[in-house]
Amino acid sequence: MITRFLLQNMDRRAGIFLAVVLGLALLVPLSNLLLPVGSFLHVPTSTMSLWGKYLCYALLAISLDLVWGYCGILSLGHGAFFALGGYAMGMYLMRQIGTRGVYGNPILPDFMVFLNWQELPWYWWGFSSFPFAMLMVLAVPGLLAFVFGWFAFRSRVTGVYLSIITQALTYALLLAFFRNDMGFGGNNGLTDFKDIVGFNVQAQGTRAALFAMTCVMLAAGFLIARGIVVSKLGKVVIAIRDAESRTRFLGYRVDRFKLFVFTVSACMAGVAGALYVPQVGIINPSEFAPANSIETVIWVAVGGRGTLVGAALGAVVVNWAKTMFTSGFMAPYWLFALGGLFVVVTLFLPKGIVGTFEALWERRRKPAPTPAAEPAPAE
Repeated sequence: MITRFLLQNMDRRAGIFLAVVLGLALLVPLSNLLLPVGSFLHVPTSTMSLWGKYLCYALLAISLDLVWGYCGILSLGHGAFFALGGYAMGMYLMRQIGTRGVYGNPILPDFMVFLNWQELPWYWWGFSSFPFAMLMVLAVPGLLAFVFGWFAFRSRVTGVYLSIITQALTYALLLAFFRNDMGFGGNNGLTDFKDIVGFNVQAQGTRAALFAMTCVMLAAGFLIARGIVVSKLGKVVIAIRDAESRTRFLGYRVDRFKLFVFTVSACMAGVAGALYVPQVGIINPSEFAPANSIETVIWVAVGGRGTLVGAALGAVVVNWAKTMFTSGFMAPYWLFALGGLFVVVTLFLPKGIVGTFEALWERRRKPAPTPAAEPAPAE
């Protein structure tokens, strides 16, 4: 029934997006594994991992677009949910190292041995199990979003005040995770991963599988978000965005709708962070930096707020441009370029890339009005 509902509400834009993402999930790994290195169509492992990172960012952007583009909640703290999902995956990967660490301790990660920890903290228990770690990838960001949203939305905190509070939450977590006594690696974070579900995380086949999984989860996240926004629940959420007071006056529990969408969005961001960590090879407190959350907002704005596809496209385009821009002598000026891009989009492309393209396409397809017939002269 759910599949039928999604297919009935699938438009051309969503169909093209899913076809491209699932096509990448199949073709890119096959090109990397089967074609010889000298082939023109061969995708190097480094390039595949880089684009896997871009697709993780695309899933994060979709999660933000769900709350900002459709519910009107400008969250400047979605980087926190992304980082928490990444830390949950990183803790699992650290437990898989075992005696292969620098200090050879079968239980304690290297940084804990270096800091003279005597036993594994209780909140690390269970992370040797992959299913438990995946549960925490969803539960930790989701629970934080639920608790935060419960108090914020019931108190009717909206607008810029809510944005500031979400950014303060992210900054507080940044400061907490920087501390060595928190048990998360302090400033250095978690790194030097070896295995994931028994496979070498650096192996070519594992990298290809991670890329394919990222594509699949991006498609799944898109379908979940689209399933929400095209449903009756989504219509109420859009009404909250456009006229919250009127929606509340009609009898809807606005805080509950906001809380649901915010929690689902946080879980999606956590999954994006979990996929990001094994492909990048490290997770540290810098992922909590408020600037990262602000940059995510720019991705959504550039691609097109309230389009889902545009959010994913904006994340890929901006991060690809960042890679190109920072690979040479222009690296110190990237933030100026990013700020300029945001200003240009805000002034000249307020609907983003996808929204502007759709508006132009509809205007072109719209038939020109026929001139009214002149009245016959009176005799």
